[in-house]
Amino acid sequence: MAKYKHIVVPKDGKRITIKNKKLNIPNNPIIPVIEGDGIGRDIMEATRRVVDAAVKKAYKGKKRIVWMDVYAGEQANELYKEWLPQETVDAIKKYVVALKGPLTTPIGGGFRSLNVSLRQLMNLYACVRPVSYFRGVGSPVVHPEKLDVVIFRENTEDVYAGIEWKKGSKDVKKVINWLNKNMKTSIRTDSGIGVKPISVTGTKQLVRKAIQHAIDNKLGSVTLVHKGNIMKYTEGAFRDWGYELAKKEFRRKIVTEDELWSKYKGKMPKGKVLIKDRIADSMFQQVLLRPDEYDVLATPNLNGDYLSDACAAQVGGLGMAPGANIGDYIGLFEATHGTAPKYAGKDMINPGSLILSACMMLDYMKWDKAAVMIRKSLQKTIDKKTVTYDLERQMKGAKKVGTSQYATNIIKNMR
Repeated sequence: MAKYKHIVVPKDGKRITIKNKKLNIPNNPIIPVIEGDGIGRDIMEATRRVVDAAVKKAYKGKKRIVWMDVYAGEQANELYKEWLPQETVDAIKKYVVALKGPLTTPIGGGFRSLNVSLRQLMNLYACVRPVSYFRGVGSPVVHPEKLDVVIFRENTEDVYAGIEWKKGSKDVKKVINWLNKNMKTSIRTDSGIGVKPISVTGTKQLVRKAIQHAIDNKLGSVTLVHKGNIMKYTEGAFRDWGYELAKKEFRRKIVTEDELWSKYKGKMPKGKVLIKDRIADSMFQQVLLRPDEYDVLATPNLNGDYLSDACAAQVGGLGMAPGANIGDYIGLFEATHGTAPKYAGKDMINPGSLILSACMMLDYMKWDKAAVMIRKSLQKTIDKKTVTYDLERQMKGAKKVGTSQYATNIIKNMR
């Protein structure tokens, strides 16, 4: 057993292992958990209660999660004098599946995003964000129930690689001078510079994951979302490499949109997944005007960030939007919103995003029965209109409750 400085490994749990390229889940898996900053404590406590209750009820006490606290963000800085200790990364790698609350990232300066660091250090290349509607939640659109998509966002490169130089610095002057002299560009000397890498490797591992998800879940289409009409050698290449991967590795299971019309006269053959692509700005229209035509979206990093939040807005906001960072095997499941420090400790915030992320975690572990139970109970709680303030203000006749009471109500409504 590994020795850690501040992490205490529970004696009554077992590790998740990888066997024959699949996760081997014991009945008492140790799950590392990062509480998070700001509202993290409130929503993580609520989420753990809900998950524990669902697992106990679904499996009649034969299964349970053994939580193991690991540290990042403000808590880590207090304990280790650093924001992301190596032993936290090591623990998540060793125990394979983890749950995470929101972490602080300053805007404009200071340390880089801890979320991005975690993704890059463990090659969690797929940011997976399902967006679907819970009946009764307030929405700015007429038919929010038509939107039911899973966004696979590339997670480790694009502008999020963090390769940039500050305006006026020695390094940025070198970069600008070299580009202007050797590449015949005309970049203004008062610019900041960022580099946008998009690789064959990053693209194909992301698109592979997206197509496999569509096949496994019997979904109709995967759409490659890109701005390839302008950025031809990065986002345009993302599109081309995506189609190339689909045809090479999934030939018998997919049909491209071109083939749909040239070979099948627009009639989709049974049991196949349609591979298509859309320009990013057009896609923002499509999810509003024709959302039911899309099942899985595969995107470069920045497009996926924008698009997932825009989709979440249609179904009640980020409080109802789960997320996960997934590599070949490691899965780090997280709330998709920020730390909201002004609400910290006030027992106000909607824990829905983290609860639904924990449902994704249970699905990943093949503990689907507990995940389904939580989702049904969450819908029943919303039906009864006893919700946190963010949902209450959008719902006529709703009663406002705090974070902890909301969790209690979800547990009471479990069947």
